[in-house]
Amino acid sequence: QQQRISSSSSSSSMASRYDRALTIFSPDGHLFQVEYAMEAVRKGSSVVGVRGKDCVVLGVEKYAAAKLQDTRTVRKIAKLDSHIMLAFAGLNADARVLVNRARVECQSHRLTVEDAPTVEYISRWIAGTQQRYTQRGGVRPFGVSMILAGFDPDGKPQLYKTEPSGAFSSWKAATTGKGEKTIREYLETAYQPDMDDGMAVKTAVRALLDVADGGAKNIEVVVLTADSPAETLSQDRLADLEMEIEREKEEEAERKRQEASQ
Repeated sequence: QQQRISSSSSSSSMASRYDRALTIFSPDGHLFQVEYAMEAVRKGSSVVGVRGKDCVVLGVEKYAAAKLQDTRTVRKIAKLDSHIMLAFAGLNADARVLVNRARVECQSHRLTVEDAPTVEYISRWIAGTQQRYTQRGGVRPFGVSMILAGFDPDGKPQLYKTEPSGAFSSWKAATTGKGEKTIREYLETAYQPDMDDGMAVKTAVRALLDVADGGAKNIEVVVLTADSPAETLSQDRLADLEMEIEREKEEEAERKRQEASQ
């Protein structure tokens, strides 16, 4: 027991020696400040992205606003360009800085290249910005993870995810923030290739309802299609989807009970 206590205190003291400097690796290969930034993301609101055949769906959990607060000023989904949007989990202030920089980069790309940026390009650019803040002293990592959705010039839907470490990758369905493990497990079983708009929306909404407090009134869902502006689903539509999903859950449970009794 004394050995366990000694070992625990030793690892704790080692972490305390290496977690204050961003640019120094611990002996076991950790950058603690980057890991703490990832922990800030895990404490953020839940975010889901689902790529369908001709659409991309972004969904976020909304925390209850203060009674006198204007909810229009507290958004977890932002528009970067005419064909690209993102949702984020983590620190709102950090996300605001990254979003503003990314918007400027999108306009700079249009001015320089005379073409709209691809979703991969701006995802790589954001991830590169996040990575630079993990490699030099005097700064701290961005405590935010982003899921970017949009369409390439050929009309193909794209979904990318960036992390505080500067890593980014393409996904068919992605999640970040609170309840990430639960949502990912559901998406792995529910996702189907070439889902239509309705199925993609229902998959995203059900994933959020599994972890969101307060049901449909505390989630926000945006649907992107190639040939029309982004559509934010109304609360009435979300409430109808919630009732439909609850009915499906009850039917699934009843079917399982019947199968178990046979």
